[in-house]
Amino acid sequence: MQKQTSLLGLSHCVVLSNGIVDVTVSTEIGPRILSYGFSGQDNILGLYPAVATPTEWGEWKPWGGHRLWTAPEAIPRSYAPDSAPVRSDNEGEFSLRLRQETDRSGVEKEMEVSLAPEGTAVTITHRITNRTLWPVRLAAWGITIMAPGGWGLMPLAEFRSHDEELLPAQPLVLWYFTDLSDPRWVLGSQCVALRTDPGYPAPQKAGIMNREGWCAYIRGREIFVKEFPFENGQEYPDYGCNNEMYGAGSYLELESLGPMRMLAPGESCDHVERWSLLRHERAMGTVADSAPEVCRMIRGKIGSGR
Repeated sequence: MQKQTSLLGLSHCVVLSNGIVDVTVSTEIGPRILSYGFSGQDNILGLYPAVATPTEWGEWKPWGGHRLWTAPEAIPRSYAPDSAPVRSDNEGEFSLRLRQETDRSGVEKEMEVSLAPEGTAVTITHRITNRTLWPVRLAAWGITIMAPGGWGLMPLAEFRSHDEELLPAQPLVLWYFTDLSDPRWVLGSQCVALRTDPGYPAPQKAGIMNREGWCAYIRGREIFVKEFPFENGQEYPDYGCNNEMYGAGSYLELESLGPMRMLAPGESCDHVERWSLLRHERAMGTVADSAPEVCRMIRGKIGSGR
C-alpha cells in the first residue's frame, strides 16, 4: 500500500506499508528514505533537518534517514546539494523509484525502494550514473542515520587460535580523529560497537572489510539489520572497507560501500542493501553484555553459519 504524507515540513512524502512496517520516502529532496519502523511505532532512523554543511556549491543538508553518496569522501563532491525535488516512479504497490537530476559533481543518483509484501524486509537498489564527459572513479556509498539512544555494531571475523591460523583476518581502519580510548567504543571478540552519547560530541569513525555482509543498530528492544554484498577480489575504498560507522554525540551513521568502479560517460554502477527489523523479547543491556547475543541472533537469522 502507498499513501501520501508530510514529514519534516516536506509535504510530498510517500509511505510504503505492508501493515507490519512502514517506509517513508521524500520526493521533494534527496533521494532520501526518511523513516522506517514497525507500523504506527517509532522511527528507527534519525532526523536532523536543522543541520547543514556549507560548500562552494551551496548548502548541503543531511535531513536524516538514508542517502546515497559517492566514495571516497571529498568536499565538495560528496556534499553536492540535494535539497531539490526528485523524479518518482511507481514500480508497484510496494515499490518506488527515486531519481535525482545530475548534481554539481556530474553524477545522477537513483534509489529503488522495495518493501516485501509480508515481514520487515526492504530492498534498496542504489544506482550511480556518470553524466560527465570523462571517466570517473568512485564507489556507491549507502549511509543510514540512526535514531538517538542506541548503538551500532560491525561484526568481526570468526575467532581462530594462533595454532589454527597465522594470517590476518580482516582490516580494521581508523581515521585521524578516531580515539579508541573514547568510552563510546566497545571492541570485543565478535564485533566493534559504537554507542551514541550526547555527552561525547567529538566525531568518531572506523571501518572494516566485512565479508559477512551485515551490520546492525540496537535501540531498546529493536534491532535494525543492514545487509550488503562483499565482492571478493575487488578493490574497496578507505583501505578496503565495505562497512563503516561514524558517530558524534547522539548522531550515528551505519554505512555500506560498493567496490571502486571506473565509470565511462553514461555508465552506471549498482549497490544493493537489504534492511530488516527484529524485536527482542526484552530491552538490551550494556553494549559489552549484549553484543555477543545480538551477533548470534543476527547470524542465525541471515544464515551465516555461525
